[in-house]
Amino acid sequence: MGMKVLIVGGGGREHALAWKIAQSPLVEKLYCAPGNAGIADLAECVAMGAEDLPALRDFAVEHQIDLTVVGPEVPLTLGITDLFQASGLQVFGPSKAAAEIEGSKAFMKGLFAKYNIPTAEFKPFTNPDEAKAYVQEKGAPIVVKTSGLAAGKGAIVCQSIEEANAAIDQVMVERAFGEAGDTVIVEEFLTGEEASFIALVDGENILPLAGSQDHKAVGEGDTGLNTGGMGAYSPAPVLTEELSAKAMEMVMKPTVRAMAAEGRPYRGVLYAGLMIDHGRIKTLEFNARFGDPETQPILYRMKSDIVPLLMASANGSLEGATVTWDPRTSLCVVLAAGGYPGSYVKGAAISGLDRAAQVEDAFVFHAGTKLDGPQTVTSGGRVLGVTALGKSAKEAQQRAYQAVDAIEWKDLYCRRDIGYRAVKREES
Repeated sequence: MGMKVLIVGGGGREHALAWKIAQSPLVEKLYCAPGNAGIADLAECVAMGAEDLPALRDFAVEHQIDLTVVGPEVPLTLGITDLFQASGLQVFGPSKAAAEIEGSKAFMKGLFAKYNIPTAEFKPFTNPDEAKAYVQEKGAPIVVKTSGLAAGKGAIVCQSIEEANAAIDQVMVERAFGEAGDTVIVEEFLTGEEASFIALVDGENILPLAGSQDHKAVGEGDTGLNTGGMGAYSPAPVLTEELSAKAMEMVMKPTVRAMAAEGRPYRGVLYAGLMIDHGRIKTLEFNARFGDPETQPILYRMKSDIVPLLMASANGSLEGATVTWDPRTSLCVVLAAGGYPGSYVKGAAISGLDRAAQVEDAFVFHAGTKLDGPQTVTSGGRVLGVTALGKSAKEAQQRAYQAVDAIEWKDLYCRRDIGYRAVKREES
């Protein structure tokens, strides 16, 4: 009998996971809760929210699920792993105590300080006046962040003291991000280039995946508001072999050892957001799950079967595991609803998916989509992740945008410059 696997979540990251897991010869049946229109081609979608933990557990028990793969951060920080394990279920993802590394920036920053993990200078505040006094002392540019989860949108880069004071008010007084802003972190502004270092961890052993670079800002040239991510590519040329080794020694290994020492052994995906400046590495943040959209280009390049790796992470047997990669570059362009990350309209009919699918070495991952009768319609801010492979970043970029140009709906928005840093490096 083959395995039964349940994926929790319904975004682009989960479609990429479903696409990859469905290719495994070990898997007989794949479920996804709640899924989306694209995932429905690969898995049986179950109408349950990713945060409805008791219902998800009951489903997994009843259907004798062999492995549950949790996509988003919220169910992890709510303790889905602990709940499932208490019912004898195998689950890929950190415990509630370990997911705190993403769930509380104050906890994460404290860990960095205690274990000498390189990061930006920072201070947590629960009082807006004290936060403003600190800003006055430090000057700008400076970064104001929510300590709690804010769907990737809780970091505000402030170019002046006035902007920083306004950001502190927005988070702590106007409560723009709800209780995520109970504690605010005021942090040194780091210059350099960001990279995503994503690894599988089994409590002790670390298996790094291919490096990637995300594009957080909504506007071209990395301008405008932060989003959940407007596109990504892998590999990231900024993460040279030497810097990857350095990231393992200075950031990943000490963090995994620190979590074990704190009685919160870490199993699952550990994703470090790094800032690289002239060969120096600082840790911006940790996430307790796969990145979105980085997962799309990373898994599109992965040649190995992912299922044994997820199992090994979940049961503590990653030692000696390896992954093989397609040597080509993969690039993902996010197609969003006009107005995102602010308010946007849902329910627009999407056309051209068939035409996009005909582009060689390209694949359209669904994020915010659903089926309305025979029609696929938009149902979120980030709607699709159009991903392509190429011998160079330039070729991957051209292919991805060729597929992008086949797709239409009312008020479609995407950045036209995804991968510009990698392309510039090739040309220089």
